[in-house]
Amino acid sequence: MTNPTASVAMTAEMTRGYAESFNADRANLVAANASVSEGILKAATDYKGMRALPRDFSIELKQGSITNQRQSGRCWMFAGLNTLRYELMHRWNLEDFEFSETYLFFWDKFEKSNAYLEHVLETLDEPTDSRLFQNINGNPAGDGGWWQMFAALVDKYGLMPKSAFPESANSRNSTAFEQYLNTKLREFAAELRDRHAAGATIDELRDLKVRDMETVYRICAIALGEPPATFDFIARTKDGKNTGKDTDAADAPKSGIDDRPQIREYGITPLEFYRKYVPVDVDEFVTLVNAPMARTPFGKRYRIAYTENVKEAGPMEFVNVPLDTFRKAAADQLAAGHPIWFACDCMQFSLRDEGYFDCDTVRVDQLFGTEFTFDKGQGLEYADCPSNHAMTFTGVNIAPDGAPDRWKIENSWGKDNGDDGYYVASGAWFDRFVTEIVVRKDCLDDETRALLETEPVTLDPWAPLTRPCR
Repeated sequence: MTNPTASVAMTAEMTRGYAESFNADRANLVAANASVSEGILKAATDYKGMRALPRDFSIELKQGSITNQRQSGRCWMFAGLNTLRYELMHRWNLEDFEFSETYLFFWDKFEKSNAYLEHVLETLDEPTDSRLFQNINGNPAGDGGWWQMFAALVDKYGLMPKSAFPESANSRNSTAFEQYLNTKLREFAAELRDRHAAGATIDELRDLKVRDMETVYRICAIALGEPPATFDFIARTKDGKNTGKDTDAADAPKSGIDDRPQIREYGITPLEFYRKYVPVDVDEFVTLVNAPMARTPFGKRYRIAYTENVKEAGPMEFVNVPLDTFRKAAADQLAAGHPIWFACDCMQFSLRDEGYFDCDTVRVDQLFGTEFTFDKGQGLEYADCPSNHAMTFTGVNIAPDGAPDRWKIENSWGKDNGDDGYYVASGAWFDRFVTEIVVRKDCLDDETRALLETEPVTLDPWAPLTRPCR
């Protein structure tokens, strides 16, 4: 008698039947030819979907030059700096500007190392194979992060222009830097745990950690160079015309001097620069999430344990809101003239080269002859589409019915990706795959703003919602 619960192995007879069915359908043969020759995404591209997403927007913000994170996982940092540089450029009337991403990258690696070792000290009696310790130990000083990590770094270390601390080989390609820093941190963790097992006090262990951090600083400084304590800043505004000395004569000789008004600062610190030249406070933003899961009811504030980079700043927090609230907050902030940091699953229904995020353009359902039926909550619950990449919304198109039907996205993958570095996402794609937006508190409705004063519900760090954006 057979066991009805026993597993069923694939037999040769079954696979022959599958093959016969596959080859009997002409659509399968055409799809296979296209996919094998051109790849899944090109074979699945629907020109009608592309034509239905024009790159025209009823609300559009003028941003600076496209940035490029290269082979590093700093998207969350680039998106944060792109958000702030827009505000700085328009406050000071600059044609273009870029912050130093390497400056924050240095301090992020340094602070993440400290937070990791503090988490080790908090879990000294956890088995190394426990789920908690495995999560803490998974990528001690990895590149990825969220807005709250960005805000914590800006609050503590300030900002500087890119000219003061430019890119380097290890910021452009951070793989080896991340690998060997992580290895050293895990060695430090093993020593702390071994000394704890041998009877060392927590004060003795923390003294050892402080000495370990000197090694961390040395590794960061060798990989990236030391960040300057002060710098000079000179910028020219867009106003002013180079008209030469004699403005009455059309043929008057020109001086050749750029006589536009200048901003000059000498010996300014990063914190002074942030407070003087950035007209927004990073602490006046809140992370809204749209996560329609039973485990995360709407209308509550949440905290994800063990997600801080700057230890004293605390872990990531967010307010979970319904989709209509989420969508309206994003559109309202753009209408008020401010860009939006956001996080999504950038791999879903995405054409990187062409610059589209849209299920009606990437028709893998037609290519494979099967429907993809997950809704947003199911996709999150089954870890199919947690957020993994951060970008910036710089435009939106409002349809005649008042609903956003497409969004303009500034990415940090350089000008050779997308349309000169920009992407367009359909309204349906936003609803399905955008899970986090960072909104100014003054753009929130009263009900959502009131949630910021409630006690947060703590979630495990492995909750199926978000991953450090890279």
